[in-house]
Amino acid sequence: MSFRVENPYIRRLSLVFLVVTMLFVSACGRKYDPKMVNFQATYNVSFENLFYPSLVLGLSHFVPDDSVINEKTSFFTVKATAPCHNAVMTLVIDSTPLNYTTQVQQVLEQRNHRYTLHPIVKWKYDDLYRIRRQGVVDLTIHCIIDDEEVDVKNIRINYRSANECLLSLKDTAGEIHDFRWMFTAYVNEEHPYIDSVISSMLDQGVTRRIVGYQSGKDEVVKQVEAIWHYALNRGMTYASISTTSSPAKRANVQHIRFFEEVYKLRQANCVDACVFFASVMRKIGLKPIIFVTPNHAYLGYYTDRNKKNLKLLETTMSQWVDLPRLDVVYRETMEANPEAKGLERLPDEEWQHCKRYLKLDECSRWANGSMNIDQLKRCLSHNLFLQASDYQEKDYLANKKLFDDPKNMLYQMLDVEKSRRVVQPIGGM
Repeated sequence: MSFRVENPYIRRLSLVFLVVTMLFVSACGRKYDPKMVNFQATYNVSFENLFYPSLVLGLSHFVPDDSVINEKTSFFTVKATAPCHNAVMTLVIDSTPLNYTTQVQQVLEQRNHRYTLHPIVKWKYDDLYRIRRQGVVDLTIHCIIDDEEVDVKNIRINYRSANECLLSLKDTAGEIHDFRWMFTAYVNEEHPYIDSVISSMLDQGVTRRIVGYQSGKDEVVKQVEAIWHYALNRGMTYASISTTSSPAKRANVQHIRFFEEVYKLRQANCVDACVFFASVMRKIGLKPIIFVTPNHAYLGYYTDRNKKNLKLLETTMSQWVDLPRLDVVYRETMEANPEAKGLERLPDEEWQHCKRYLKLDECSRWANGSMNIDQLKRCLSHNLFLQASDYQEKDYLANKKLFDDPKNMLYQMLDVEKSRRVVQPIGGM
């Protein structure tokens, strides 16, 4: 049985009442006024909407507390005014190619008080490492208070290649922040390729054992020379690529190759080479130092566990002799003339280049045929290693006070072991 209102007047009145009721319910459904909350979500202005995956990866193990969150560790700033006492604010950052869905909760204790938060985003670390080209992504941040979504903000950021290393950044107040400690993030002692490198080092015979600091200074130097000899036999060439397409006006950045890129491409600039050598040194238990000057970087390492004795190494000199090419031209010469002896075993141009790095008795041994190609390569490698060990001594001694000054940004002594307290190796393959 149904009841039907026949009076048109009553029907119209009922309709008006229903509409007013719906509007009232709708108006009362929103508990908090977005204007009062005044939710704001911004990207750090100093970064100019540029996102550096390497910075996130290098600091992945560093979880700062509120007292130390600053422009070095925080990309995002969120502000909101508490609409009531003990309001529970939940921030939800939607998933993107850079991050997982992130939820952060904060109790806003005092009504009308303005709160500032720096949310820690759940990044997709493996995906960040694989970024090799710039791109754009939009982040959506939801503000939810007591289970009611009050506002939504969108932030568009331009992400950079993981190869881009931030060197320095000028904030909005004009203060310059130094980031060259990020060089140590590219030192990756955990890279799986290093096991193959160590195996080859042992096969090449410069040292027969990897013992770190267990057998004294001389054995430490031999282990470093074994890395050196491996690099020469690998045919590492100098490639000065360091610039990027970064549009940053406040930041200085540099392109740095990862360990596997140097390994596969056999190309490195001064920083790349330091990173490569330091990675292997760390793996075998040694303590490397990267010395940074205004226009260059070279390597150092301690010959004792207590860090009292320091040796230097100009890693770019490992590319002064191309040993793989020497093998090729030697083989071609011998195939063309199997009976050749003495200097005829190498083209004159190649021999003249090699000769400048050999001692007189070594030249004589090669000339009379008592030295084979492998022995020649070993002599070249050893003599270059000795030169590379002395090459930067004058620079180091002349600028030692500058290196020891922690406030000097132009001359820095980056101890990888100390850096590991905060900066982790950027992993992946």
